[in-house]
Amino acid sequence: MKSRCLTVPLGDQAYPIHMGSGLLSDPEGWQKPLINPQILVVTNTIVAPLYLSKMTNAFAGRDVASLILPDGEAHKTLTTAGQIWDFLLEHRYARDCALVALGGGVIGDLTGFAAACYQRGVDFVQIPTTLLAQVDSSVGGKTGVNHRLGKNMIGAFHQPRCVVADTDTLTSLPARELRAGLAEVIKYGLIADREFFVWLEDHLDELLARQPSALIHAIATSCRIKADIVGADERETGVRALLNLGHTFGHAIETGAGYGVWLHGEAVAAGMLMAADLSCRMGQFDQQYVDRLRKLLARAGLPVFAPKALDAQRFVELMGMDKKVKAGRLRLIVMRGLGAAEVRGDVPESLLHATLAEFPRGEHNHG
Repeated sequence: MKSRCLTVPLGDQAYPIHMGSGLLSDPEGWQKPLINPQILVVTNTIVAPLYLSKMTNAFAGRDVASLILPDGEAHKTLTTAGQIWDFLLEHRYARDCALVALGGGVIGDLTGFAAACYQRGVDFVQIPTTLLAQVDSSVGGKTGVNHRLGKNMIGAFHQPRCVVADTDTLTSLPARELRAGLAEVIKYGLIADREFFVWLEDHLDELLARQPSALIHAIATSCRIKADIVGADERETGVRALLNLGHTFGHAIETGAGYGVWLHGEAVAAGMLMAADLSCRMGQFDQQYVDRLRKLLARAGLPVFAPKALDAQRFVELMGMDKKVKAGRLRLIVMRGLGAAEVRGDVPESLLHATLAEFPRGEHNHG
């Protein structure tokens, strides 16, 4: 299967996204622009045994080292980022070094944030090994760590030099992680591409079966949509906020349940359905589309309910910590049709509370 490449159009910060099979074993096509003499590969205890040797082989002949961190959202903290800075300083890494993030979204966010801060900014490369990271978190330059009071509340914009999405890494991905990644894929159809949403309805079984051609199409389409949006609004002052459909609800779920109890994609799935329900109550999203979304998410094995432990009041408290809050007003991404969304700061509180109060509650089996 041939690889594909597209560019995130950010002027002098533009960079390629390489997608395809076998890219880690054949680095020549994506490694050429990386002339950094010192390379630090940051990964975790799950990914290291699978792909770290391929990564170090890719940079053979250079000063390459690795740092293996613990796995999981609970470790996406300033303390863990400090371990990266400790390593860089103890081994005297200079400003012309590069950090390579080998792993899922947690490793990507942590490594990118460490790169953004170290000596006020050094190069880094994203090598995402989960579907969610390949279609979303590795692209766009958002980096950061969690705080006990809110997810991703400490961070920086720092664009990678390139993104390398090797679809072969998805063969080792646990089924739960694959399903979580599909939530972000579905999001792109909802906010920007009606035809892609229909394609997902028709080809979901192929994606769940990890059919290579279906995966590469889903990844390429998702990355194209995100690249276009990021290229138009790098710092999220406008249209980029649409990428956060379901995330205000979802981040509240992640924070309230405890980081790592719900995977990010699982929380986003429930959050998107809550946003769709709210949009329907606002009279700008047909009930048939809410039902189609619920059916698609359920087929993907994703939650279509919120945690039992979070009542409406607690949801409101947690959503108030969202980064999209401005001047004390909560801004939400709502649907205005299949394939179209908008940012609203005037959502009636009564309708929001109705969604929060009446949305189904359930127990997440983490399966």
